[in-house]
Amino acid sequence: MQAETKKRSPKMSEPTLYSALLIDGQLVAGEGLVEAIINPASGEVLTTIAEASLEQVEAAVQAAHRAFAGWSRTTPAQRATALLAIADAIEQNADQLARLESLNCGKPLHLARQDDIPATADVFRFFAGAVRCQQGQLAGEYVPGHTSMVRRDPVGVVASIAPWNYPLMMAAWKIAPALAAGNTLIFKPSEHTPLSILALAPALAQILPPGVLNIVCGGGEGVGSQLVGHPRIRMVSLTGDIVTGQKILQSAARTLKRTHLELGGKAPVIVCNDANLDAVVQGIRTHGYYNAGQDCTAACRIYAQAGIHDRLVAELGDAVASIRFARKKDSDNEIGPLISARQRDRVASFVERALGQPHIERVTGAAVHSGAGFYYQPTLLAGCKQNDEIVQREVFGPVVTVTRFDQLSQAVDWANDSEYGLASSVWTQNLDKAMQVAGRLQYGCTWINTHFMLASEMPHGGLKRSGYGKDLSSDSLQDYSVVRHIMARHGQQLD
Repeated sequence: MQAETKKRSPKMSEPTLYSALLIDGQLVAGEGLVEAIINPASGEVLTTIAEASLEQVEAAVQAAHRAFAGWSRTTPAQRATALLAIADAIEQNADQLARLESLNCGKPLHLARQDDIPATADVFRFFAGAVRCQQGQLAGEYVPGHTSMVRRDPVGVVASIAPWNYPLMMAAWKIAPALAAGNTLIFKPSEHTPLSILALAPALAQILPPGVLNIVCGGGEGVGSQLVGHPRIRMVSLTGDIVTGQKILQSAARTLKRTHLELGGKAPVIVCNDANLDAVVQGIRTHGYYNAGQDCTAACRIYAQAGIHDRLVAELGDAVASIRFARKKDSDNEIGPLISARQRDRVASFVERALGQPHIERVTGAAVHSGAGFYYQPTLLAGCKQNDEIVQREVFGPVVTVTRFDQLSQAVDWANDSEYGLASSVWTQNLDKAMQVAGRLQYGCTWINTHFMLASEMPHGGLKRSGYGKDLSSDSLQDYSVVRHIMARHGQQLD
């Protein structure tokens, strides 16, 4: 009897690069433009992927429309079972998915493996439980002879458009609540970072009925625009920049689509005189520069009270200068490169304009890395003023500014004087003071003595031009569903 031949698993250094789209339960090659997928850490081409053609996008929408009738009538338990199976698939393929995330985004592999992948699986597990714990509103007789009840039903076909900074985790934020609520979905990853979700597509095709989840690749002007404008799409969910959000709103208005928008941020960090300086320095070193600052919640806009300002700038400058990047050994790296040469150059131009202001001081960094890849040095700028461009606009890179303040009320006013309203933090050892400041800050999330800590159970979303709608938490299920009133007229009245 011959020994069974086992198929060799791909080595971590040689992950399989998937390129097939998922349409109506089938893995198919794209028929549109061919895009090069770049490794930002080296600038080299990893592979090429063909976008979906307009005909394939149409096929994906029609498949989701057909699948909605069945999927929307499944029970919460049935949908939860599917979400748990997806979480299992993510964990079973964790090493390869982390490797793809690292290659495609340039982020250190050890961080992708310990942070991104577990967080992605947890989102699916959370919504598997949350959808089974939803509670109905009161039912009763509000008109004599009639009983009213309230249902919460799925919206319909949802188009979700994800960013490139956390490709797989953002896919989970979009896909899990939409499917849990009973919707069907067309998911479009960023054209820069499709590799991890395409690698998961074969497992998704086995777990979900055909058409329930479709994955199409392509740019915003082609594939994205067709999705947003399609009459069968009932809701569009976007994580992106303000300009893209405005375009989607204008297009969605023509067919009165629901929209769910997370449009970036410029997180203020208020540091009071009585703050624990060591904790502040370590917190900003970590959460101001994590993922090379390519995060909407990055702790990038510091307001330091006069009594702690000079010590904070000095100690934080030393800490930022020690951040490790572009090292040969993956475990030595704390941050990766920026996603593209264009993004690196955009960040550099922000810093160059800032340093053209005589009052702004370069504490550390402020230069493009001389080696391969799209790296930019972790940068700290001091002496910044409230109206400076570098303080007001989202840089989306490893750049943190420091602005001095005297009175706490002044810092709160400056923090709120922004078009963004996503995340913020306040650092003080006086809890009463912290709670008062947190109550006045106009941001979707405010952390006290920490920053950038997320939990699947808690809502994440913005105010003002940072958008509306919540990711994570049971609030997200509310966003992906509609409220309906059902009234039944009584028949024969009881004596």
